[in-house]
Amino acid sequence: MTDIDDAATTPGGAPTGPQAGAAQGATADPLANAAVPAAGAGASSAEAVDATEAEQRNMPTSQPVLLSALRWGLLATVVLVAAFGLIGWLVAGTEGLVGGMLGAGFSGVFLAMTLGSITFANRFTGSDFYVVAFFSIVMGTWLLKFAAFFVAALLLKDAPWLNPTILFLGVVAGVIVSLAIDVLIVARARIPIVPNVR
Repeated sequence: MTDIDDAATTPGGAPTGPQAGAAQGATADPLANAAVPAAGAGASSAEAVDATEAEQRNMPTSQPVLLSALRWGLLATVVLVAAFGLIGWLVAGTEGLVGGMLGAGFSGVFLAMTLGSITFANRFTGSDFYVVAFFSIVMGTWLLKFAAFFVAALLLKDAPWLNPTILFLGVVAGVIVSLAIDVLIVARARIPIVPNVR
């Protein structure tokens, strides 16, 4: 028995043979068991990330650019309305004030309707009728703008309570400023070449 026990241990006291295999198995089991929850947690985190990315992919990558252009366009419209109202009042009195404010306001509202219709239509990206909804909303808004512009032109053509020259200049200034804002925002935007890739 002494010879067998001596053969089962090394001079340093470390077990060999079957005892060594049992000891190694007992040592490896806690590590293996401890790795299982970590792997499960990693899988859960990956699923959460995939779910978040899937939700984000429902909106086009151009949506932030459109929203930024809409916000800056509305802000510019407010500034132009105040500026042209003051300029019109200094140049032509009350008629110039009304004409300047209406001109700048009309241009800003009409251009904001285009961006607003596109950003709103993009909310239906994940639906099966996205194409129909997009073109219906955008084209419907365009027709509404055309009709509103036509009616406004007829009603304001010979209105004695506004200055038509200041009105026209306000419209032109609003269009130029809105286009300049759109160009600057699009030029500075960073949109992925491959759509909806994070």
